[in-house]
Amino acid sequence: MRRRRTRRKTGAAMVLLALGLTACGGGGFSDGGSGGGRDKTLRVLVNITPNLTQEFWNDLVEPFEKAHDGVNVKIEAPTGTGVADTLQQQLAAGDAPDIVETLVADETLAPKMLDLTDRTWVADTPLAKEAMLDGKAYTVGVGEQAQSLVFYNKEAFAEAGITRPPSTLDELTAAMGKLKKAGRLPLRTAGDFVTGLQLLQLANPSLAQSRPGWYGQVRDEKLTVGQVMLPYLRLYKTWLDRGYLDKNALGLKYADAETDFLAGRSAMYVMGSWFTAAEAEADKDFEVGVFPAPVAKGQRHPGPQGTTMSMPYMILKDSGQRKLALELVKWLVTDKKAVDTQLRQDGNFRRGSERTFSTLEREVQKILDEAPESVAQGEGYGEDTLPRGFNAAWNTAVQSLYTGRSPDDAAKAVDRWVRDRS
Repeated sequence: MRRRRTRRKTGAAMVLLALGLTACGGGGFSDGGSGGGRDKTLRVLVNITPNLTQEFWNDLVEPFEKAHDGVNVKIEAPTGTGVADTLQQQLAAGDAPDIVETLVADETLAPKMLDLTDRTWVADTPLAKEAMLDGKAYTVGVGEQAQSLVFYNKEAFAEAGITRPPSTLDELTAAMGKLKKAGRLPLRTAGDFVTGLQLLQLANPSLAQSRPGWYGQVRDEKLTVGQVMLPYLRLYKTWLDRGYLDKNALGLKYADAETDFLAGRSAMYVMGSWFTAAEAEADKDFEVGVFPAPVAKGQRHPGPQGTTMSMPYMILKDSGQRKLALELVKWLVTDKKAVDTQLRQDGNFRRGSERTFSTLEREVQKILDEAPESVAQGEGYGEDTLPRGFNAAWNTAVQSLYTGRSPDDAAKAVDRWVRDRS
């Protein structure tokens, strides 16, 4: 990322920012307006990552501040384990921010968030309809993150005699066999959240066709997650047993898995579209390609694309700076320059966007454009949701296959977890 002069809060001051901005909560205006000539501070709780740094967020909102005299947008980093945890702590303390980024409204959060349904600009934002709860929009986003993607080393595929990307799961398994025979690790995975996420990403396009509406069926207790996921757990276990996956992968961190693939030591890497940002920065001697996740035999390919809303924003209903918060969120998700900046920074996509693409990003955009539909991923969003925390529980279940648990027992463990929270 480019270097620039230091603005209000950077570097070591980030910790002080996260701990010391609690005096600004709500803005203190009961009329929900901008406060006129009084304090115009907007607190925005955001996700901080290697791509989405404190400096990036400060730079992003600077044009808005300049266009709104006296407005100060204060970027807050999570003080808990993440945005969700931090927001719950702030709500409990009566010190919530005006705007929260990263989270999507569910039945617990929606009552605390401002209803945006009647705002005319909301309907044209990505996944706005899909994220609705009971027909109401609480969350608006900048773009989409394609989830069901397989990135691959084109050189490794050529060496193994694979002439085209697999379109079915059977073809994917056969390709793994060829890659292993050629001396390559077929599929790179890792510990952290990666293990379970990758299997969800691979399963989505098939599930959307074989089990349409399965989220609702699980919610109505007509189906269990274990029943839905057991075939994929069994398939994954065969890959593990055949050495198509690194049996010691749980000891590898997410960032190290990414580095391993980009260093050419593995042939495939299942990950979301944000990976394109890391690929663009990598110094490598091979070309990376991407294909949509394969589907079950006889299904349409490409299938529905698992997607999540990228850079979603919600406004706290009790914000005393409601008018300013609405203006900022509208600007973040509709202003072309602001949108393109956010899309580019974290490898996100938006239909109709004309930002400059790398070759790999262009391939991902094509996959998104050609997907017959977008479907929920993991815990889901809108009406297609599982209990909050499902992603972590599923990850634990998939990782248990590495330590000797059977696929059937892993499925039962997931069902117990869901049942205890239903």
